[in-house]
Amino acid sequence: MKFIEFGIGNTWLVRTETELADGTEHEEKGIVGPIKYQSFYIRIWIGKTVLILDTKEGFKRSRKKRIAIKIIFGITSN
Repeated sequence: MKFIEFGIGNTWLVRTETELADGTEHEEKGIVGPIKYQSFYIRIWIGKTVLILDTKEGFKRSRKKRIAIKIIFGITSN
């Protein structure tokens, strides 16, 4: 699965994060294709709280161990 993200708080302003079948993931600068659109999401990370609004999965809230501030718009691709 791929996550193409645009926003403030990640390593790069535009990046592609790829999750492999074995659970590992890696990120690359820019948009890496091919893109097979699955959903659009907005992720807001303030402190340890992450709020996600996804067109496919709806609203989710989670907690992380590390503290960060991020505002991300993304596309989920398969």
